[in-house]
Amino acid sequence: MINRREALSRVAIIMGGTVLGAEAFLTGCKTNTKGVTFSQADIDFLNEVGETILPATDTPGAKAANVGAFMQVMVSDCYEAKDQEIFMKGMEELNAASKKHHNKAFMESTPEERTAFLTELDKEAKEYQKNKQKEDPTHYFTMMKQLTLSGLFTSKIGATEVLRYVAVPGKYEGCVPYTKGEKAWATS
Repeated sequence: MINRREALSRVAIIMGGTVLGAEAFLTGCKTNTKGVTFSQADIDFLNEVGETILPATDTPGAKAANVGAFMQVMVSDCYEAKDQEIFMKGMEELNAASKKHHNKAFMESTPEERTAFLTELDKEAKEYQKNKQKEDPTHYFTMMKQLTLSGLFTSKIGATEVLRYVAVPGKYEGCVPYTKGEKAWATS
């Protein structure tokens, strides 16, 4: 199985750039900022956003990997204060834009309405990212999409049920002590 550093590198390549907060995530460091607080409703909301981005098909989707909880940890522990603020306000903006677009909150929208709405929002975020200046903040939907991809593809479900899983054994050791009754060594 690949490690998180390699998985994030692959996600960044797929997305054509870097993943916000990736360095803190990879090093296991916490930022010096105070973590933000997410409610269970926030986590449920993020799971639904993630499921709309990466829905379950013949493989599990983002909700099965609980990407909402993953986002909570990443934003609270790895994002700087300005990025935490953008993300938290972004959840409100996404919901407000959904109300404007469909006359109902994101959570009240049908899966088809959610998909159409997030497709438009993704186009807006890409245009923003393309035209932004270096000092401009990252678009909130770009953050949500990056975290959804990272959360699913670095989870156990994502690595073993969504991606092709090929167990790679470690180095060969010809003489390993074995006690009768123990499980034999395997590559998975």
